Amino acid sequence: MIRSYGNPVMLNMSYDSEEHESAVESEQLLSEDFEGLSYDEDKMRLKLQELEAALLDDANDGNDSGPNRSMEIESSGYSGSGSALESPNGSSSYNSYVRTGAITPKDLLFECALVLSEGNVEGALNMINELRRTVSIDGEPSQRILAYMVEALAARVAVSGKGLYKALKCKEPPSKDRLSAMQVLFEVCPCFRFGFTTANGAILEAFVGEKMVHVIDFDINQGSQYITLLQTLAGQSPRPHLRLTGVDDPESVQRPVGGLNHIGMRLKELAKSLNLDFEFNSVAANIAVVEPDMLNCRAGEAVIVNFAFQLHHMPDESVSTVNQRDQLLRMVKSLNPKLVTVVEQDVNTNTAPFLHRFHEAYSYYSALFDCLDATLPRESQERVNVEKQCLARDIVNIIACEGEERIERYEVSGKWKARMMMAGFKPCPISKNVNESIRELIKQYSDRYNMKVEPNAVHFGWEDKVLVVASAWR
Repeated sequence: MIRSYGNPVMLNMSYDSEEHESAVESEQLLSEDFEGLSYDEDKMRLKLQELEAALLDDANDGNDSGPNRSMEIESSGYSGSGSALESPNGSSSYNSYVRTGAITPKDLLFECALVLSEGNVEGALNMINELRRTVSIDGEPSQRILAYMVEALAARVAVSGKGLYKALKCKEPPSKDRLSAMQVLFEVCPCFRFGFTTANGAILEAFVGEKMVHVIDFDINQGSQYITLLQTLAGQSPRPHLRLTGVDDPESVQRPVGGLNHIGMRLKELAKSLNLDFEFNSVAANIAVVEPDMLNCRAGEAVIVNFAFQLHHMPDESVSTVNQRDQLLRMVKSLNPKLVTVVEQDVNTNTAPFLHRFHEAYSYYSALFDCLDATLPRESQERVNVEKQCLARDIVNIIACEGEERIERYEVSGKWKARMMMAGFKPCPISKNVNESIRELIKQYSDRYNMKVEPNAVHFGWEDKVLVVASAWR
C-alpha cells in the first residue's frame, strides 16, 4: 500500500464493481480534459518524431548500445510548466508528491497510471520523470517492461493517443526489420508457434475424405504457417487438391517484402518441390469489405477459414456502429465452412477502461518479457529488436490510444467463444492426436510452458499466465 495523496490505494489486479465504475468515470474525465487541450502542431510533430525515434531506433546504431540505454523521450514539450497541462486540482506543479517509505518502481508505475486516470497530468509527469531515472530497456525483464510502460504513459499524456499510432506508422505495411522481428518472436516465444501448430493440426484433419480443399486466410503474414502445413501434407496419403486464398489490403499486397504475391510464389515453389497439387490466390482488399463472391469458392470444395492473430484488429461495437468484427464472422459463416480456426492472444484490451487495461497489459507483457529472457541473452540485439518492433508498439497502442486509433483490441477466450456462437458457429472438437503432438512439442522447450486442453480449444501459457488460445469451430 502506498500513499495516494490522501486516498490509500491497494495496487492489486482485482476490481469490484464500484472500483470498475470509478475507473470508467475517471477515464471519461481524463478524455474530457484532453479534448480541451491545445497543442502547437509543430511541437506535437517533433514530439511524435522523438517518440518514434525512441521506440524504433535503428537496431544497428552503435551509439545506442551502452549499458544504460533507455527509452527516454525529451519531456520539454509536455513538462507541465504551461497552463495547458495544469492540474485539474488547480496546482501548476506537483510538489505535494513526497516519497514516504520504500516504494518500488512498479508501485510508482501503477500509482502513476492511477493519478493519470484521475486527470492529474502534472502529477503523472513528475512520476514519469522519476521512473525514467530508475528503469532501463537493457535490464532484467521487470526493468524492461517498466521502461516501455512508462513511455506508453508519457505518450498518453503527450497527445492523448490521438494520431500517435499513425505517427508510428503502425498501420502501414511492416518494414523488413519489423517482419524479421515478428519472425524471431514467433520462434523464441513458442506459445505463438503452439497456436499455429494446433490450427494446422485441426486443418489437416479436416482434409480427410476431401478431394478439393479451399483454405482462406485473412492474415497470412509471411506464410510460415503454410510452409509447415505443406511439408506435413506431403507426408500424407491421399492428398487433396489444395487451394489457398490470402486476403490482404492493397497496400500490403504491394509491399516489397512479405507481400501476398511474393508469399504465393514461395509457397507454389515449395508445393511443386513436394509434388503437391496446389493453387494460390490473392484477394487485394480491405478485410472489412470482403464479400463471399470475392473469395471465388467453387462447388465441391471443402472450405476452411483460418484466423491467426487477425480478428483482434477488427473494430467492434465499442468503436463504431458498424461492428466489423461480428460482421466478418457472419460473412464467414455464410460460406458454410467445414472448419474455422481461431488463434488469439488471451488478454482483455478491447473494452476495458484505461486503468484496468493498464493492469491487464502489464500482467500479460510481463510474461512475454520473461519468455524472451528464458530464450535470448539480455544483450542480444535480436531481443532488443523484438521488444521494440513488436512488444513496444503493442504496449504503446494499448495504453496511449483510444477509439479507432487503438487497434490492438484483444479479447479473452470466453468473449471469442460468445462471438463465435452468436455468429452461428458450434465448437469443433480438436482430436487427441493433435493435442498429444503439441504436448511432445512443448517438451522441447522450458518446463515453465504449459497447456490446458478443452474439447475445442487449447490454452498455452507461461507458468500460470495464459498467453495464446487456439480453438476450432464449424
